Amino acid sequence: MPELPEVEVVRRGLADHVLDRTIERVDVAHPRAVRRHVEGAADFSARLAGRRISAARRRGKYLWLDLDGGAEGEDAVLAHLGMSGQMLVADADRPDETHLRVRVRFADGGPELRFVDQRTFGGLSLHPLVPAVGGGLLPAPVAHIARDPMDPVFEPDAAVAGIRRRRTGLKRALLDQTVVSGIGNIYADEALWRARLHGARPTEKLTRAQGRAVLDAATEVMAEALVAGGTSFDALYVNVNGASGYFDRSLAVYGQADRPCPRCGTPIRRDAFMNRSSYTCPRCQPRPRNSHP
Repeated sequence: MPELPEVEVVRRGLADHVLDRTIERVDVAHPRAVRRHVEGAADFSARLAGRRISAARRRGKYLWLDLDGGAEGEDAVLAHLGMSGQMLVADADRPDETHLRVRVRFADGGPELRFVDQRTFGGLSLHPLVPAVGGGLLPAPVAHIARDPMDPVFEPDAAVAGIRRRRTGLKRALLDQTVVSGIGNIYADEALWRARLHGARPTEKLTRAQGRAVLDAATEVMAEALVAGGTSFDALYVNVNGASGYFDRSLAVYGQADRPCPRCGTPIRRDAFMNRSSYTCPRCQPRPRNSHP
């Protein structure tokens, strides 16, 4: 699933191309793409016709489009990108993509918005905006999501306190979107390497300084990834123009098993973790005793 930098790249593209435009028509090519809209595809299309997109917003890894004024109780279009979802802006005469799932046409006759998803794990749905944890308005299904390290009103000390209360492994806490959002497997590994901390370190033994160090590292690495357009390992993650990011060229540990650590030269280690993988430098990030699995 795309992490904060990749979703922010898409959000910025949407902000450039679809704001203040009125939706004329929505065509759902595959009902699975709107399965989270429980009223069904016809209702989804009907409720969007004539609505104006007023903002493109994000919290952590979650992206949505405000409709009309974006007030409490108003509908918003929540976009789940999943593993392969793409929000593309395309001229109406451009051939349809093979895995086109939803097409949004605008009243001005300009470029349309297309939701493309090869695996169909993602989708679009309409939900009311409600008050969220940490303040602000979010679509109801994601109102529990915490603020992320790149949010202007993010409170790092409060996030560190939340991590230390978790009584779990540090990486598991970083991936808990109710504690701090936006950090996924890639940027957790990169941040832990920069902070010289192992992901199995018990959060109850984490010092405040260590907590700040790993959050600062996460903020730093995600900001660098954002400049590079995000991290793309294949053609499935792209921006609204179909271009891939290139931060994968700058990854220090993630996906670098057996390659030398950029800091000390020790071969990077890969370990199984929550049906995924974790990558660490055994020398820079020694596994602590009495660590969590």
